[in-house]
Amino acid sequence: MSARETGVPSIRGLEGWGVPDGMIRVCVRNAADLLWVVEEGLRCSALSAVVAEVWGTPGALSFTATKRLVLSAASSGVPAYLLRVSASPSLSAAHERWRVSSLPSAPHPHDLKAPGDPRWSLDLFRARWQQRGMWHAQYDRTAHRLDLVAKTGNGALDPATPARGYSAAQ
Repeated sequence: MSARETGVPSIRGLEGWGVPDGMIRVCVRNAADLLWVVEEGLRCSALSAVVAEVWGTPGALSFTATKRLVLSAASSGVPAYLLRVSASPSLSAAHERWRVSSLPSAPHPHDLKAPGDPRWSLDLFRARWQQRGMWHAQYDRTAHRLDLVAKTGNGALDPATPARGYSAAQ
């Protein structure tokens, strides 16, 4: 369902973002199979990361299952990212939990009727080792950079700190 609703990653789309040339993509039928694939991937120290995407709130994705993933990632040193699309809030052992939603695109600099750079709302609502906060992100196509700005009054960034830009090279 995730592939149907959100599409699949493309190596060409990830060029310039520091993603290694080799990407292994695995599609499975259910969340139990997904958890098995992720755990197997986390056992392979040759991988730079394991990214899994799951649709909805399947029963197999329990607190215990996420705790096993956290422990596997910690023991192997391979980072694990679990993207939950169209999911209901539930317990998780993840060190960080984010809510990401789209915002209206920025105005196009040359054509007010055309969409401009894409924007998102980012909410770090659970974090063990850093401050929680909310940001707005905008992808600058020209500079190939993601700019983050703290939402007003939330204290995530000091007001004297300018917006941070993250380029593909970082």
